[in-house]
Amino acid sequence: MKNLKNYIRYFLILVLLAFGGLSIFLTSSVIFDLFDIRSREGNYVLFIVYTNLICGLLYIAAAFALWRSSRLATVILTTSTVLLILGLGGLFLHINSGGIYEKKTLGAMFFRTAITAIFLIVSYFVLNNKSRNTNTQLSN
Repeated sequence: MKNLKNYIRYFLILVLLAFGGLSIFLTSSVIFDLFDIRSREGNYVLFIVYTNLICGLLYIAAAFALWRSSRLATVILTTSTVLLILGLGGLFLHINSGGIYEKKTLGAMFFRTAITAIFLIVSYFVLNNKSRNTNTQLSN
């Protein structure tokens, strides 16, 4: 069982690094208009782009914390999840006030929020079960 938890932890680290790296690359490309990505994005919502950039950085930080088996990873992923929920709420306010947006932005925000919540749940169980097993072994 311990090996399975380690495999899950290492897989989550790789996914967080890939997801974070991709997020940073794409959001930076929109902000700085690299590779003509800004024109392909259409009517993007700038605060959502910045929210995704911050979350990309948080994913990298969470991967590092998870690598060190630190419970700080769950705190970082909780922060990212809350930030995305607030961003989604802001997007709804933006839409209701008549702001322009792409429908794909709404879908992407729901996806990103859900996947971040899954990252949070997995990291919580991987790290907490690991610490419980360590405490049990120390007491025996």
